[in-house]
Amino acid sequence: MTTRRSVLLGLPLALAAMPAEAAIAGMAYTSNEKDNTLSVIDLARMKTVKTVPTGQRPRGMALTSDGGRLLVCQGDSNRVDIFDTKTWKVIGSIDTPDPEYAALRQPGNNPLYVSNENNALVTVWNIDTQKMLVQMPTGVEPEGMAVSPDGKLIVNTTETTNMAQFFSYGTGKNLANVLVPPRPRWAAFTHDGREVWVSSELGGTVTVIDTKTFKILDTIHFAVEGLRSTFIQPVGINITHDDKLAFVALGPANRVAVVNVPERKVLSYVSTGKSMFNAKVKKYLLVGQRPWHMAFTPDEKYLLTANGLSNDVSVIHVANLRVVNTVPVGQQPWMVLVSPH
Repeated sequence: MTTRRSVLLGLPLALAAMPAEAAIAGMAYTSNEKDNTLSVIDLARMKTVKTVPTGQRPRGMALTSDGGRLLVCQGDSNRVDIFDTKTWKVIGSIDTPDPEYAALRQPGNNPLYVSNENNALVTVWNIDTQKMLVQMPTGVEPEGMAVSPDGKLIVNTTETTNMAQFFSYGTGKNLANVLVPPRPRWAAFTHDGREVWVSSELGGTVTVIDTKTFKILDTIHFAVEGLRSTFIQPVGINITHDDKLAFVALGPANRVAVVNVPERKVLSYVSTGKSMFNAKVKKYLLVGQRPWHMAFTPDEKYLLTANGLSNDVSVIHVANLRVVNTVPVGQQPWMVLVSPH
C-alpha cells in the first residue's frame, strides 16, 4: 500500500514544500449535461454562485485566454454557443452537428477545432465571424481535441476507430493515424510539445506518442488495490507546465492517478471523494464519484475534478494530494474549466 509519506517523497520537492493553506481566487465553470446548464463557481467562497441555462447536452468547453468568452458544445442542439463570462449572455453561435469537444488555437484564440461526433469530422471555425474554415474527415466518433503549444499540430481521438489522428494546422492534412487501446477519450500535449498523451477509457491505459515520428513511446497502465480493472477508466489528463507531473482522471475508480512524466511511472492515486456524515441515514457517504475532466488553478496549486455521478467538483490540494473541498454543481458535470484571471 502506498503511504502518504512515500507519495510525497516521490514528488518533486518544490511541490512537496508548498504551503497547505493557500488562498484560491477566481472562477470555475462546469458543463452539466443532464440538466442543460453551466455552473459558475466562486473559488474564493467555494460556492456555486450562478446557474446558466444552455442548449441540450452541454459537454466540451473552451475558454479564451483572457477568460472573457466561454465556448460550450451542445451536442443535442447541434451548436456551439459563445458566452460572455461577465453578462452570461450568448454573444455568438456556431451551427455544427453534434459537437462533442472543442479546442482553441493559442495564441490568438482562433481558430476553434470542433469534433463532430456523429459526422466523423473535425470542423474548423473562426470564432469572431462564426464561419467555417475547413473540414477534416476522421475515424468513427471523434472526441478528444488538442492543439500543440506552438499551434502547428492538431490531434483528435476517435472512440470507435481507436485512433489518435494528427493534422497539420497550415494545410489540414492528415499526417498520421496511430492505433491505441479501445475507446480513446482525451489527448494532452506536454508543454514542450514533444509528446501527446492519449487516454483509453476501455483499454484502461494512457498511450504516450512522439509528435515528430508519431511512434508510440510508452503505454502507462493503472492498478488500484481492491478495485477490479474494469472500474479503472482513464479519461481526462492534465500535465503541469514544467512537464513533471500528469494527473489522470480514472472515472468509476473515483480516483486521480499521479504520474511522473519523464519516467512515465505512476506515483500515487488520489481519491476524489471525502467522507461526509449524513444525519438522515446516520452514516458516512463518499462524494466525488466518477471524475471525468479536470482543470488546474492558474498557479497549479489546486486541481478541480468534475464528478459526473455525485454532481459536484472536488478541489485537490496538489502538494498534499488530498481533497480539501467539494462544491455541489448541476447534474452530471462533464467538464470543468478555471478562468485564467
